[in-house]
Order: sequence, then structure tokens, then C-alpha cells
Amino acid sequence: MSEMTGDDRCLPPALADLGRVEIAYDDGDGIDFDPYSAFESPEETTHWLRQWTGNPEVDGDAYRIFGQDGSGGLAALWRGRPGRPLTEQPVVFMGSEGQCGMVAGNLPDFLWVLADGVGPLESVLYEEHTSRPDASLTQLAERHATTPRRPARDIITEARAEFPAFAGDIEKLCR
Repeated sequence: MSEMTGDDRCLPPALADLGRVEIAYDDGDGIDFDPYSAFESPEETTHWLRQWTGNPEVDGDAYRIFGQDGSGGLAALWRGRPGRPLTEQPVVFMGSEGQCGMVAGNLPDFLWVLADGVGPLESVLYEEHTSRPDASLTQLAERHATTPRRPARDIITEARAEFPAFAGDIEKLCR
């Protein structure tokens, strides 16, 4: 399993497989999310975070960006648990319109959020999450997840409770 280090830019197998699954948008009734085939480069991550926050002093080392929604909002693994494997890092979303928040407490839980039909943007924007199970994403989660299957709303609520300061800390970086 990959450890989080400054030069670790290899997708975990679950994210690599996610990049090969067609995620149905279904004219807004599906999931608006396009996973990448590789993490965004450190330079691009830092550039984007500086643009997003308006803060030329921040760097993106704490993030591994692995996908985006149609508006350009980004999903990332956040180094909220230093020294732990990539799969144990929280998943966060930073939207194109300033939305920001926790999606899941770890990568396996993120797979269950997707399997339940909820994307990263919806995880952050809405308090209520309607279950719309997706068969191909459920199969992916069943292959890779090491956490039990739970409704997306429970996973999102748990992640927010575990990392309640995340959005506020990001807001403090904004200029």
C-alpha cells in the first residue's frame, strides 16, 4: 500500500479502476464527476489552489487531486492523517464557486458514496442525499472497499463530524 510522502503520485488501485468506469451523468439525474487517470501534478495542484484561494503563499502538497465535476470543481485526497496510506486519507471537494467540504473520511467510504449515487459536489452542497444506487460503482466498491457499505448521508455526516474545521481552515487561507 502506498504511504503518503511528498513525491507519492501513484493512484491507488481503486482510483485507477474508478477512472475506467463510466459514470453516468444522466442529464443531471446521475453523478457529475470525471475521475482522472493520474493525480494532478504537484505544480498544477499548487497553481490551482493559489488561484482558488487568491493566496500566493499556499502550496498544494496536502492534496492529491483525482477528478473534477463539469463546472471544474475538484475532488482530492487530503493529507488530513499524516503518515497514513493514501486509502486512509479523507476525500474533499473544492468547487468552482467556492464550495468546500468533506466528502468521505477515507477512500473506501468515498467508493460507497459514489455507489449510492452521490457525487463529490452533491456531498458538499446538500444536507439531504437521496440514494440512487449505481450498479457499476457498487461493483467497484465491493471489489475495493475495506469499510462496510453505508448510505452516503451517513458517510458524509461521519466525515464532517471527524473533520469539522476543514472548510473553515480553507476559508482562512483565502485572500
